[in-house]
Amino acid sequence: MPFIENEMKLDFKDVLIRPKRSSLASRSQVSIEREYTFPNSKQTWSGVPIVAANMDTIGSFEVAAVLASRKCLTAIHKHYTVEQWKAFAEGPGKDIMTYIAVSTGILQKDMEKLAEILKAVPTVKMVCIDVANGYSEAFVQCIRDVRKTYPELTIMAGNVVTKEMTEELIFSGADIIKVGIGPGSVCTTRKQTGVGYPQLSAVMECADAAHGLGGRIISDGGCTCPGDVCKAFGAGADFVMLGGMLAGHQECAGEVVEQNGEYFKVFYGMSSDTAMKKHAGGVAEYRSSEGKTVKVPYRGPIDETIRDLHGGLRSACTYVGAATLKELPKRTTFIRVTQQLNNVFTESTKVNPTVVLPSDAKRQKTEA
Repeated sequence: MPFIENEMKLDFKDVLIRPKRSSLASRSQVSIEREYTFPNSKQTWSGVPIVAANMDTIGSFEVAAVLASRKCLTAIHKHYTVEQWKAFAEGPGKDIMTYIAVSTGILQKDMEKLAEILKAVPTVKMVCIDVANGYSEAFVQCIRDVRKTYPELTIMAGNVVTKEMTEELIFSGADIIKVGIGPGSVCTTRKQTGVGYPQLSAVMECADAAHGLGGRIISDGGCTCPGDVCKAFGAGADFVMLGGMLAGHQECAGEVVEQNGEYFKVFYGMSSDTAMKKHAGGVAEYRSSEGKTVKVPYRGPIDETIRDLHGGLRSACTYVGAATLKELPKRTTFIRVTQQLNNVFTESTKVNPTVVLPSDAKRQKTEA
């Protein structure tokens, strides 16, 4: 029989972080780096726990090179060839593999390609096993198989949104659980299927389950601004994965498109018809598209956006008296709100609106 849970579940937009007395004199006193030792791989990682999503316009080698300079992770999308991986690892990626994860699906061909990449680039120490629905037995079995084959490989796995499945994946060999079904800016899973879970509540509940077993979680999706990233960390996320917030930058894959004197980059979900036509020849007869394709205003180099995110995190920590990012969840109290932003003045009505122009080499004109 159908069942209704009456407890209210919350999203980032439903709360704000309450400020608290602080002894910090400056944002520069805050450390936003973390160090984790993972329960199954036994590996240790340190850095700033922001992750570029493994979407083919976001999780690129070019993005990874910039994020690594800020000690952030990139989950490289699964569509690079083994030869491209080798070229990257021997060139610009040689000294940044600490901040790189290789992505894979769960099909036999995915496992074979993963084996080839790990053989060709043994410095890769982290894998992201990624499916839309992390509740299938085939997915769980894949994690068990990868753990058995690669005992020292740190495994990210998802996506799920509930305590019991978070625990199941950690017991099966995963180290970091990706949390989020449907919150992404170009995801339409909730619209197409009616399935999902408000992201703030999902993060809080899954973090509680993971931390009880020594595991970690990634809040994947739903962040619209630096404040949402702060809320995700405050809710207990160990990492925050970003897609839409990093879209439209110079380093993102795809050409810059000019339309009526304005410049854009195309951004799409990995279950969209755009992605499936590109990588699978089209949408299979038995399924539907669960993603959007959008044009994002061109935003220039990605480094400034990462710097801005780091600044927002440090500022959030000073507002609650957290000297380190590790302290933020302990110092966070959420308050329920009906509004979090004042949108009277939008980007277009600013006195000096931000306009970023690409170099001529990166432009591609289209008809309006």
